[in-house]
Amino acid sequence: MRKAVWVLLASVFLCANVFAAEFKSSVDDQKNISVTVYNSNLGLIKDTREMEIPKGVHELKFMDVASNINPVTVHIKSLTSPDKLTVLEQNYEYDLLNPQKLLDKFVGKAVKLLDKNYYTGKEEIFNAELLSNNNGPIYKINNEIYLNAPGRVILPEIPENLIAKPTLIWMLKNNEPKKQQIEASYLTSGINWKSDYIVVVGKDNDICDLSGWVTIDNQSGAAYKDAKIKLVAGDVNRVYDHRPRAEGMKTMDVCKEKNEQFKEESFFEYHLYTLERLSTIKNDQTKQIELLNAVDIPIKERMVYYGNAYYFRNRYSGQVESNQKIGVYLEIDNKKENNLGMPLPAGVIRAYKKDAQASLQFIGEDRIEHTPKDEKIKIKMGDAFDVAGERKQADYNILSRNAMQRFDTEQAWEITLRNHKDKPVTVEVIEPVPGEWQILNTTHQYNKEDAQTIKFLVDLNKNESQTIKYSVKIRYW
Repeated sequence: MRKAVWVLLASVFLCANVFAAEFKSSVDDQKNISVTVYNSNLGLIKDTREMEIPKGVHELKFMDVASNINPVTVHIKSLTSPDKLTVLEQNYEYDLLNPQKLLDKFVGKAVKLLDKNYYTGKEEIFNAELLSNNNGPIYKINNEIYLNAPGRVILPEIPENLIAKPTLIWMLKNNEPKKQQIEASYLTSGINWKSDYIVVVGKDNDICDLSGWVTIDNQSGAAYKDAKIKLVAGDVNRVYDHRPRAEGMKTMDVCKEKNEQFKEESFFEYHLYTLERLSTIKNDQTKQIELLNAVDIPIKERMVYYGNAYYFRNRYSGQVESNQKIGVYLEIDNKKENNLGMPLPAGVIRAYKKDAQASLQFIGEDRIEHTPKDEKIKIKMGDAFDVAGERKQADYNILSRNAMQRFDTEQAWEITLRNHKDKPVTVEVIEPVPGEWQILNTTHQYNKEDAQTIKFLVDLNKNESQTIKYSVKIRYW
């Protein structure tokens, strides 16, 4: 008798699972949504919806989720009664409706074609059998075979295994028969962000204004209405695998907003930027939001003439025909006293300056890495036009060589700098010297930057030329 009771109870439980009621939740049930976007094509979505699920085991179809969702990252919980809701099973359905797939499902079945009658001129419905849909539909109509028959296809129903939008499906056991706020969280690809900066340089190249913009690109396959937006800047480690992805990306629209700034905070080994208001991110949309705006920032213009380590390894006759350009850089100290002091996410920084007619002109751009506060931002503008450099190997002697591939050399170099501007300039000459080295003599003072680098600072008056002459002893191994 006891065994029969247990068998009956087990049968009832199995039937409850098989015949569980189905409930659907759409974006209409949404109470709030939070989107955290990483600068590595990744987004964390937290979607909170209010719904009432009867007590027992039921199937919940959670619709309007991102089509690029990573199903293994999905997590659902009840915010109001976390101990009363249990997940028994979880599925993600992404076999979406499209004409090709619909026709594929009806191969070998009866369909209808709506077309204009050639004789009467009126539209009529013709019965047909879809024989194949490989490289175009093939129909059988009145025992005749038609290839790509004209007319509009009418299908009797939507197949069960095709859905209109990506859907999360849970089998839930609920012990709280009242309205609950349920949060679904998941990671999705197809959403990314980057930062772009604009620098407006002052007349004397010693001060600038800096504005920063965040660009969010959403191709995740879902829209996020009135979302709380957070951005994470940093190098987050990820593990990649292959998984099915939904098809189709639409042309992007562009939306620009300029409102309140982001609130920045340290977060683990990254930085988190929270928008201090709600904002909507549409699917297939590029949205721009102002990140920062700072004025009267001191800047420093630098002219740098770089050498190369390979110069010192061979004998040259005459001038070394390379690296004749002198690079021009702008340097900004990211400090609070300079009206900055905010960790700056990596991005492209573009510089402009007013000409004699007060019209802004583009003067260069560069990419900066993630820059913490109190660090320097170095921006390569281009190469100097009116300041030229020339390098010549004046002497080269091999002092010794042995079977262990060690050899000693003594070399002399001449670096000539010419300033054709109508104002003084300072040029930094960076020499990466390889091996074990010793400066024997020099016409200009130098600074040892590190074990393999020396730097000369040369002040040039307007229309002045100077030549650095130095000799060095180098041992190679």
